[in-house]
Amino acid sequence: MKYTALRVCAIFFFTVLWSAPLYTQSPGAAGGTALTALQNYQTGRNLEAGGRMNEADPYYNEAVRLCLDQVARNAANRDTYAVITWTFQRQRKYRDVITWALQGLQIYANEYRILETMGEAYFYLDDYDRSLDCMQRYANAVPQGERTSVAYFFIAEIFRLRRRYFHADIAYITALRLDPGVALWWYRLATVREAIEDYTGSADAYRRALRINPDYAEANAGLVRVQER
Repeated sequence: MKYTALRVCAIFFFTVLWSAPLYTQSPGAAGGTALTALQNYQTGRNLEAGGRMNEADPYYNEAVRLCLDQVARNAANRDTYAVITWTFQRQRKYRDVITWALQGLQIYANEYRILETMGEAYFYLDDYDRSLDCMQRYANAVPQGERTSVAYFFIAEIFRLRRRYFHADIAYITALRLDPGVALWWYRLATVREAIEDYTGSADAYRRALRINPDYAEANAGLVRVQER
């Protein structure tokens, strides 16, 4: 009997232990189910993707609040700094992204998720030198990373804006080899090829953009233009 009671208590203990959440949760922005900072960010991101930014912002704000709370309690980890930078990025608070990214990288020097996000923030602040440095470091460190294709796209964008079209061509191609399904990237590749008078290559890239998005008016106009050459 005594053994059975101990066994029941042990089963109860381990059931409660393993079913408990791994991260402390707090009320979500909508006041319903408790959400972690990451879950608030993801909910906001899904709403934003659906064109509902006004509804996304409260979730983003809650994600930031939870991250700041973790920092204040000395409970922050890699994910804390990743989530807060991602969230500020979605809210276009680029200087806040950089502030928190630099703090995070002082503690986690190899947290490349933060590095890539900081590179995007520098890009949108027109600080292309720092953006290029971040993106090249990310791509070199994580050649098959989740955001490596995006990093190469930003590298290409910087070269395009600086009229280094041959470098831009190579970077766009690298991005597209990793993720060939983005119409904008094919369109950008087409424009730099058009700029260097590679009309055959440009037409091919415009067609690839239109294959993904048949309603892409700029790509259609570009294709007509280079075909007339």
